Amino acid sequence: MESKVSIKNYIHTVRSYLKKEEVQESRVLENFRNSENPENYTRSSTDIEFVLIPAGEFEMGSPSKEKDTFDYECPAHKVIIKNSFYLGKSSVTQKQWKKIMGKNPSHFKGEDRPVEMISWKDVQKFVKKLNEKESTDKYRLPSEAEWEYACRAGTQTRYYFGDDESKLNKYVWYAENSGRETHSIGQNKPNPWGLYDMHGNVWEWVHDNWHENYSGAPSDGSVWEDGNSSCRVSRGGSWYCDASLCRSASRFRRDPENRISNLGFRLLREL
Repeated sequence: MESKVSIKNYIHTVRSYLKKEEVQESRVLENFRNSENPENYTRSSTDIEFVLIPAGEFEMGSPSKEKDTFDYECPAHKVIIKNSFYLGKSSVTQKQWKKIMGKNPSHFKGEDRPVEMISWKDVQKFVKKLNEKESTDKYRLPSEAEWEYACRAGTQTRYYFGDDESKLNKYVWYAENSGRETHSIGQNKPNPWGLYDMHGNVWEWVHDNWHENYSGAPSDGSVWEDGNSSCRVSRGGSWYCDASLCRSASRFRRDPENRISNLGFRLLREL
């Protein structure tokens, strides 16, 4: 009888040990996956929090029948984003800018407000300094396609929360609710992928040259730099805009030297 009990205890002990080892192995594998490409992570050099954007495909631009569509948002076309990437959870803040550049040029002061009064060329200087500081070449502005893909987050509606403009106040700082100024990041609801203020607060620089429409645009999500225009593109609308300019497809032409109080940027980091 005692031998049977001993055998049962032994078997129970072995099973418990194996189960514990299995759990520990599972945790190790999970930690490894998370350390490779965690869904969110923060860079200590800037405190910028990044969100992992998965590879995929989408329809870029406005369908011709969408309300408030402009010709320069057309034609709608399929884009395949082949590689996942990290994108800033919010616009770069004044505190984050100052950590790299040393000064805060913004008109509306506040550490957690988006940095503004920065030109496209100023942003390139920021990117260069940050890459040098971290001994990498992974940081850059998103392409226009990458920006819209991340903004839509799997949606094809006018806004990433749908077409219902009665919901704007929950998601967007724009002319009707902003008090004509910027607001601290992360106060409104995020999009389905956890990105804040992709609609409104400040326009955001992207890397591309301006084109009058999407005829001939890349289908792989890469930066579109050829063409005759020296202007660049901004996306997303701002505190100064009406609702139609804050749509997912909304875009605007900018001189790369423009410095205005409703224009900032969001940082991309390649994997």
